[in-house]
Amino acid sequence: MPVPPVRVRALNAHPARPNGAYVLYWMVGSRRLRSNFALQHAVEQARAWHKPLVILEALRCDYPWASDRLHRFVIDGMADHAAALAGSPVTYLPYVEPSRGAGKGLLATLAADACLVVTDDFPSFFIPHMIAAAGRSIDARLEAVDANGILPMRGTDKVFLTAFSFRSYLQGTFRDSLAAWPETISFAGLPSTTLPSALAKRWPATPLETLRAPESLLATLPIDHSVSPADTRGGTVAADAALARFVRDRLPRYVDDHSHPDTEVTSGLSPYLHFGHIGPHEVFAAVMTAEGWTSRKLGAGKRGQREGWWGASNNAEAFLDQLITWRELGYNMCAWRPDDYAQFDSLPAWARATLDRHAVDERPYIYTREQFMSADTHDPVWNAAQRQLAATGTCHNYMRMVWGKKILEWSPSADEALDTMIDVMNRFALDGRNPNSYTGYCWTLGRYDRPWAPEREIFGTIRYMSSANTVRKLRMKQYLARWK
Repeated sequence: MPVPPVRVRALNAHPARPNGAYVLYWMVGSRRLRSNFALQHAVEQARAWHKPLVILEALRCDYPWASDRLHRFVIDGMADHAAALAGSPVTYLPYVEPSRGAGKGLLATLAADACLVVTDDFPSFFIPHMIAAAGRSIDARLEAVDANGILPMRGTDKVFLTAFSFRSYLQGTFRDSLAAWPETISFAGLPSTTLPSALAKRWPATPLETLRAPESLLATLPIDHSVSPADTRGGTVAADAALARFVRDRLPRYVDDHSHPDTEVTSGLSPYLHFGHIGPHEVFAAVMTAEGWTSRKLGAGKRGQREGWWGASNNAEAFLDQLITWRELGYNMCAWRPDDYAQFDSLPAWARATLDRHAVDERPYIYTREQFMSADTHDPVWNAAQRQLAATGTCHNYMRMVWGKKILEWSPSADEALDTMIDVMNRFALDGRNPNSYTGYCWTLGRYDRPWAPEREIFGTIRYMSSANTVRKLRMKQYLARWK
């Protein structure tokens, strides 16, 4: 089955050139070699025209928040790809830009000889602007393909404002999406090619041995060296291990324990989903295979309920509501409100109104961004969450909510609180800069939520959370001891 047309978007009006030298896949978001509609589309076209496939996976050094941590995670994935593609007919070019601007011209040079350039349709961070600019500048047809979620991101032009409404949409369309599953990708039988020596000399591929041990390379790059690599390794191999561990050890306890920081029952998959080292279709398939599930168990209608529609265990259904409903809700927002999804003005009118009414309320504490980054507040619960984030590149899911609520409470204004959340989380988190991340930041300020009584100082009718209630509600003694 070919890639569904709703997932393919042309970024310029150039025609494809079947007589070109190769098909080029510019890997920028879905950084994986399987369960990937974008790569599948590139392979389909290469086979149709009997052309070689070239994969460019480039890592620039001037993206916002570029650091040793984020670079290392991406490079881990490059190492997996270089090893997997060795001996295949695919020409793989892993390019780590050594200095700002050194990679300029690489895409255009490769595109000049391409039948078609295929890239990833990722809807947040700098990527939409980058691929749009490429569409205007290269002399080749550029098509962006959506491999972000189980539902096509552009299957509707509606922006959903509640999880309930999106869940209803999901329940009405999931069967169609289930039928349009990613195909197994094979490179067997594709012709091979060699890139021109002048191109390889100017933009050399990073050797596999360097990708596997990039410490010396990272030290030479003009990126933030104060945010060190996390212990969590990137790449498909690590992603597969994390998925297997979750399904085997954590999924059976998900409902009872995933909110408790001491239990470590969250999936741990969000960094791999963010960087595209694993796809949501693969995660869904692993969970439902463990459940012994078939599509015949799906419920009827589209009533928007969280439980019972999937025909799976309570643990699986709770996880799927996170993996599909809440995750893809954020992709919907970023795809259809690309200019303001991260802005205060994009919040619901009621949320902006209540925060504006309380803008002059006295704050019990006000901290600078530097104090937030250093976990230098009076609150040991908040400090623990920030220390975990800074040290490991992740933060427990429930603690992220408390983390954001306290930043709202301790900032001079709500819009400054949003800017602080974005900057701090995007700087340290392996899964920051993602549509789901922006869902979290803006949920703190009322997006996808409703007014809550009683009306409070600073918060107004925005949902309130406190550190004291968190300690009473959750099992977290070990967590606090570890991150005190």
